[in-house]
Amino acid sequence: MDIKKQFFTLILVIIGVFLLGTLGYELIEGWSFLDSAYMTTITLATVGYGETHPLSDAGRMFTIILIVGGLSVFSYGLLTITTMIAEGDLQRLLRRGRMDKEIVKLKGHYIVCGAGELGEHIIGELLQTKRSFIIIDKEIENIKRFENKELLYIIGDAADDKTLLEAGINKAKGIFCCLPLDKDNLFVVLTARELNKGIRIVTKCVEDLSEQKFKRAGADKTVSTNRIGGLRMASEMVRPTTASFLDVMLRDKKGVRFEELSVKDNSKIAGKTIDESGIHEENGASVIAIKSQGVDFLYNPRGATVIKNNDVLVVLGTVEQIRIMAELM
Repeated sequence: MDIKKQFFTLILVIIGVFLLGTLGYELIEGWSFLDSAYMTTITLATVGYGETHPLSDAGRMFTIILIVGGLSVFSYGLLTITTMIAEGDLQRLLRRGRMDKEIVKLKGHYIVCGAGELGEHIIGELLQTKRSFIIIDKEIENIKRFENKELLYIIGDAADDKTLLEAGINKAKGIFCCLPLDKDNLFVVLTARELNKGIRIVTKCVEDLSEQKFKRAGADKTVSTNRIGGLRMASEMVRPTTASFLDVMLRDKKGVRFEELSVKDNSKIAGKTIDESGIHEENGASVIAIKSQGVDFLYNPRGATVIKNNDVLVVLGTVEQIRIMAELM
């Protein structure tokens, strides 16, 4: 916004100098608008075509002031615009306009609050699984790391109502709160829940004592970075092959992922067995588990297992396989 304000202020000042020069010649010399505008142009451009009409002493004095003041403004303007182009600020300004139009069109997207180390991994996963999202961070240095990927972002405070509304919080599917401090994430959770009662909120939690506060504030899920880190270290020690499998899966360029797919009432596979549905033959993705309402997970379901309305299937496959299965369902 500072770049935008600076750029348009500069344009207005240049236009103002031109209009002031034109008006000055009209009032002092009594010339027509066209003659005054022409004299102003050749004076500021220093092309030396000569006077449009003979100047009075007052007109010459005004011309001297216009040359000194106008050249200063034009020189500063040229230097500023050149600097903007060299540093990429003007390009970012133009892209900002395009981004604002794209952000307005977002629906069912995700909002990532905080583009630091944790946010970077979330962004990478959303990119890998081809989900639409927008980044919010008030530190422009964090944002700059993703500019070359042509991602949507807003530079601002994620706890501010205006910023979240600009990010389409009312149409978003979920929001990640991954700011460095628990208190900052707590404010984001409170604001997000107030603006969208149905949005899913997942937040980072550093202190164990903060977990209950997040839940009371409206968070659907808290992720303790210390707890996850500890469990991962234990897994690396006692089950290294399994830990390695998960690592390879997440880094696989083909995008092999665990995913969940809901069985809607109008789904073609509702009421059929897994074998009858043909979901394995269609794309090769595997159903790892089924979660029915009010029932615990059914792991490794057999082909004779009936798929019911509102079941959630936990599947394993590539991003493309999962997309095909979702369309089939």
